[in-house]
Amino acid sequence: MIRFLIPSVAVLLFLLEPEFAMLSPIEVKGHIYYLVPRFLILYLIFISIYYSRQRAVMYGLFFGVLYDVFYIDIIGLYSVLFPLVCFLAGSIVKVIHQHLVVTTTISVVLVAILEFILYQFFYLIDFTTIPFSDFLRSRLLPTIIANALFLMILGWAFKYLINARVLQRAREVS
Repeated sequence: MIRFLIPSVAVLLFLLEPEFAMLSPIEVKGHIYYLVPRFLILYLIFISIYYSRQRAVMYGLFFGVLYDVFYIDIIGLYSVLFPLVCFLAGSIVKVIHQHLVVTTTISVVLVAILEFILYQFFYLIDFTTIPFSDFLRSRLLPTIIANALFLMILGWAFKYLINARVLQRAREVS
């Protein structure tokens, strides 16, 4: 049962992201802020750190292609970035402790890097024309804060779910 729970949560997060994106933009005191939910990549980072880097890269490739097809119509962007972020997370954790606070920090930093790369790509192809300072103030920082809050609320649940699968897999092997 737990074997199917990890991919099922990934599918659920993939489907929930656009629903939460509909809550954005938010206007506060005349300033508009865009909150971009990155729940799926955060979950994939947790899979890469606590379960299997190879499995996370495979999920990242699969969901990256789905992201490209359903959300942005530029095939290859998320298909490359999602597995790359998962690979980086799995590689970083080999030299850094796997504590939940450290994992959350790594996840938030990797999402910030992902957002920056996406901005640079879209700026390069003239898909966006907003200056970097506006991107930083109105999109990157609010996105980082929102995703960090998401991880503070559900990060422990991700870790528990993945650890349960690791324990089940260990029992199957022995």
